Amino acid sequence: MLVQVLGMCSTMAITTSFFNGLGMGVAVTVILTLSNVIIAAIRKIVPDKIRIAMFIVVIAGFVTCVDLLIQAFVPALSESLGVFIPLIVVNCIILGRAESFSYKNGVAASFWDGIFQGFGYTVVLMVMCIIREFLGAGTFGGGILNGGDGIQILPEQFPIGMLTLPVGGFLVLGCLIALMQWALSRPKKNKEESK
Repeated sequence: MLVQVLGMCSTMAITTSFFNGLGMGVAVTVILTLSNVIIAAIRKIVPDKIRIAMFIVVIAGFVTCVDLLIQAFVPALSESLGVFIPLIVVNCIILGRAESFSYKNGVAASFWDGIFQGFGYTVVLMVMCIIREFLGAGTFGGGILNGGDGIQILPEQFPIGMLTLPVGGFLVLGCLIALMQWALSRPKKNKEESK
Protein backbone atom coordinates (compact mmCIF):
# COMPACT_ATOMS: atom_id res chain seq x y z
CA MET A 1 0.00 0.00 0.00
CA LEU A 2 2.83 2.41 0.78
CA VAL A 3 4.81 1.46 -2.33
CA GLN A 4 2.02 1.08 -4.90
CA VAL A 5 -0.17 3.73 -3.19
CA LEU A 6 -3.36 1.76 -3.89
CA GLY A 7 -6.49 1.55 -1.76
CA MET A 8 -6.14 5.02 -0.29
CA CYS A 9 -9.84 6.00 -0.34
CA SER A 10 -10.93 4.11 2.73
CA THR A 11 -7.76 4.69 4.73
CA MET A 12 -8.54 8.36 5.33
CA ALA A 13 -11.93 7.65 6.86
CA ILE A 14 -11.53 4.39 8.75
CA THR A 15 -8.11 4.65 10.37
CA THR A 16 -9.30 6.68 13.34
CA SER A 17 -9.46 3.76 15.78
CA PHE A 18 -7.75 0.43 16.33
CA PHE A 19 -11.08 -1.41 16.02
CA ASN A 20 -11.89 0.11 12.62
CA GLY A 21 -8.46 -0.58 11.17
CA LEU A 22 -8.35 -4.16 12.37
CA GLY A 23 -11.87 -4.83 11.11
CA MET A 24 -11.24 -3.33 7.68
CA GLY A 25 -7.86 -5.06 7.39
CA VAL A 26 -9.30 -8.49 8.17
CA ALA A 27 -12.26 -7.90 5.82
CA VAL A 28 -9.97 -6.87 2.95
CA THR A 29 -7.63 -9.82 3.60
CA VAL A 30 -10.49 -12.33 3.54
CA ILE A 31 -12.07 -10.82 0.42
CA LEU A 32 -8.73 -10.49 -1.37
CA THR A 33 -7.70 -14.07 -0.60
CA LEU A 34 -11.03 -15.65 -1.55
CA SER A 35 -11.45 -13.60 -4.72
CA ASN A 36 -7.85 -14.34 -5.77
CA VAL A 37 -8.48 -18.08 -5.39
CA ILE A 38 -11.73 -18.06 -7.37
CA ILE A 39 -10.34 -15.83 -10.12
CA ALA A 40 -7.26 -18.05 -10.46
CA ALA A 41 -9.46 -21.16 -10.55
CA ILE A 42 -11.73 -19.93 -13.36
CA ARG A 43 -9.28 -17.78 -15.31
CA LYS A 44 -8.91 -20.24 -18.20
CA ILE A 45 -12.65 -20.50 -18.89
CA VAL A 46 -13.43 -16.77 -18.81
CA PRO A 47 -12.96 -14.85 -22.07
CA ASP A 48 -10.37 -12.11 -21.88
CA LYS A 49 -12.89 -9.47 -23.02
CA ILE A 50 -15.07 -9.87 -19.92
CA ARG A 51 -12.37 -10.45 -17.31
CA ILE A 52 -12.84 -7.09 -15.53
CA ALA A 53 -16.60 -7.64 -15.23
CA MET A 54 -15.90 -11.14 -13.91
CA PHE A 55 -13.45 -9.73 -11.34
CA ILE A 56 -16.07 -7.28 -10.09
CA VAL A 57 -18.80 -9.93 -9.88
CA VAL A 58 -16.56 -12.32 -7.91
CA ILE A 59 -15.31 -9.57 -5.60
CA ALA A 60 -18.83 -8.17 -5.11
CA GLY A 61 -20.08 -11.62 -4.11
CA PHE A 62 -17.44 -11.96 -1.41
CA VAL A 63 -17.90 -8.36 -0.25
CA THR A 64 -21.62 -8.99 0.18
CA CYS A 65 -20.96 -12.16 2.20
CA VAL A 66 -18.38 -10.45 4.42
CA ASP A 67 -20.61 -7.40 4.88
CA LEU A 68 -23.55 -9.56 5.96
CA LEU A 69 -21.33 -11.53 8.36
CA ILE A 70 -20.01 -8.31 9.90
CA GLN A 71 -23.55 -6.95 10.25
CA ALA A 72 -24.66 -10.17 11.94
CA PHE A 73 -21.73 -10.80 14.26
CA VAL A 74 -20.03 -7.42 14.78
CA PRO A 75 -22.75 -4.78 14.36
CA ALA A 76 -20.66 -2.05 16.02
CA LEU A 77 -17.96 -2.51 13.38
CA SER A 78 -20.55 -2.53 10.60
CA GLU A 79 -21.98 0.74 11.88
CA SER A 80 -18.54 2.28 12.27
CA LEU A 81 -17.24 1.31 8.82
CA GLY A 82 -20.54 2.07 7.13
CA VAL A 83 -20.29 2.46 3.37
CA PHE A 84 -16.60 1.58 3.25
CA ILE A 85 -17.25 -2.17 3.42
CA PRO A 86 -19.34 -2.18 0.20
CA LEU A 87 -16.72 0.06 -1.43
CA ILE A 88 -14.21 -2.79 -1.14
CA VAL A 89 -15.76 -4.01 -4.43
CA VAL A 90 -13.89 -1.29 -6.31
CA ASN A 91 -10.82 -1.13 -4.08
CA CYS A 92 -7.79 -0.76 -6.34
CA ILE A 93 -5.76 -3.25 -4.32
CA ILE A 94 -8.22 -6.07 -4.91
CA LEU A 95 -8.88 -5.25 -8.57
CA GLY A 96 -5.17 -4.67 -9.15
CA ARG A 97 -4.16 -8.02 -7.67
CA ALA A 98 -6.90 -9.78 -9.64
CA GLU A 99 -5.63 -8.27 -12.88
CA SER A 100 -1.88 -8.43 -12.30
CA PHE A 101 -1.55 -11.68 -10.35
CA SER A 102 -4.56 -13.98 -9.94
CA TYR A 103 -5.58 -13.91 -13.58
CA LYS A 104 -2.07 -15.01 -14.57
CA ASN A 105 -1.18 -17.50 -11.81
CA GLY A 106 -2.45 -20.68 -10.19
CA VAL A 107 -4.70 -21.13 -7.18
CA ALA A 108 -2.01 -21.79 -4.55
CA ALA A 109 0.13 -18.81 -5.57
CA SER A 110 -2.98 -16.60 -5.69
CA PHE A 111 -4.03 -17.76 -2.23
CA TRP A 112 -0.67 -16.79 -0.74
CA ASP A 113 -0.62 -13.53 -2.68
CA GLY A 114 -4.00 -12.65 -1.15
CA ILE A 115 -2.82 -13.51 2.35
CA PHE A 116 0.42 -11.52 2.09
CA GLN A 117 -1.05 -8.51 0.28
CA GLY A 118 -3.93 -8.41 2.76
CA PHE A 119 -1.55 -8.72 5.69
CA GLY A 120 0.53 -5.83 4.36
CA TYR A 121 -2.60 -3.70 3.94
CA THR A 122 -3.70 -4.58 7.48
CA VAL A 123 -0.30 -3.69 8.95
CA VAL A 124 -0.33 -0.27 7.26
CA LEU A 125 -3.89 0.35 8.46
CA MET A 126 -2.95 -0.66 12.00
CA VAL A 127 0.09 1.62 12.05
CA MET A 128 -2.04 4.51 10.79
CA CYS A 129 -4.76 3.71 13.34
CA ILE A 130 -2.36 3.57 16.25
CA ILE A 131 -0.69 6.87 15.30
CA ARG A 132 -3.97 8.69 14.61
CA GLU A 133 -5.79 7.33 17.65
CA PHE A 134 -2.87 7.88 20.03
CA LEU A 135 -1.97 11.40 18.88
CA GLY A 136 -5.47 12.47 17.78
CA ALA A 137 -7.61 11.17 20.65
CA GLY A 138 -5.01 10.21 23.24
CA THR A 139 -6.40 6.68 23.45
CA PHE A 140 -5.54 3.14 22.41
CA GLY A 141 -7.93 0.33 21.55
CA GLY A 142 -10.90 2.50 20.65
CA GLY A 143 -13.94 0.40 19.84
CA ILE A 144 -12.67 -2.64 21.76
CA LEU A 145 -11.17 -1.79 25.13
CA ASN A 146 -12.72 0.01 28.09
CA GLY A 147 -16.31 -0.22 26.93
CA GLY A 148 -15.48 0.94 23.42
CA ASP A 149 -13.82 4.22 24.40
CA GLY A 150 -10.32 2.78 24.46
CA ILE A 151 -7.75 3.30 27.16
CA GLN A 152 -6.94 6.97 27.76
CA ILE A 153 -3.15 7.25 27.49
CA LEU A 154 -2.60 10.97 27.01
CA PRO A 155 -4.25 13.71 29.05
CA GLU A 156 -7.44 14.94 27.38
CA GLN A 157 -5.99 18.39 26.64
CA PHE A 158 -2.88 17.00 24.88
CA PRO A 159 -4.21 15.20 21.75
CA ILE A 160 -4.07 16.81 18.33
CA GLY A 161 -7.73 16.55 17.32
CA MET A 162 -6.96 17.32 13.69
CA LEU A 163 -5.42 13.86 13.32
CA THR A 164 -8.83 12.24 13.80
CA LEU A 165 -10.14 14.14 10.76
CA PRO A 166 -9.53 13.03 7.14
CA VAL A 167 -6.79 15.66 6.79
CA GLY A 168 -5.00 13.88 9.63
CA GLY A 169 -5.21 10.69 7.63
CA PHE A 170 -3.52 12.41 4.70
CA LEU A 171 -0.77 13.76 6.95
CA VAL A 172 -0.07 10.40 8.59
CA LEU A 173 -0.23 8.55 5.27
CA GLY A 174 2.10 11.09 3.65
CA CYS A 175 4.60 10.70 6.49
CA LEU A 176 4.44 6.90 6.25
CA ILE A 177 4.93 6.98 2.47
CA ALA A 178 7.89 9.36 2.87
CA LEU A 179 9.39 7.10 5.54
CA MET A 180 8.95 4.04 3.29
CA GLN A 181 10.52 5.81 0.30
CA TRP A 182 13.43 6.90 2.47
CA ALA A 183 13.91 3.34 3.77
CA LEU A 184 13.77 1.89 0.26
CA SER A 185 16.28 4.42 -1.10
CA ARG A 186 18.86 3.84 1.67
CA PRO A 187 20.35 0.62 0.23
CA LYS A 188 20.76 2.29 -3.18
CA LYS A 189 22.56 5.27 -1.65
CA ASN A 190 24.82 3.01 0.42
CA LYS A 191 25.81 1.01 -2.70
CA GLU A 192 26.53 4.20 -4.65
CA GLU A 193 28.62 5.64 -1.82
CA SER A 194 30.69 2.46 -1.47
CA LYS A 195 31.70 2.53 -5.16
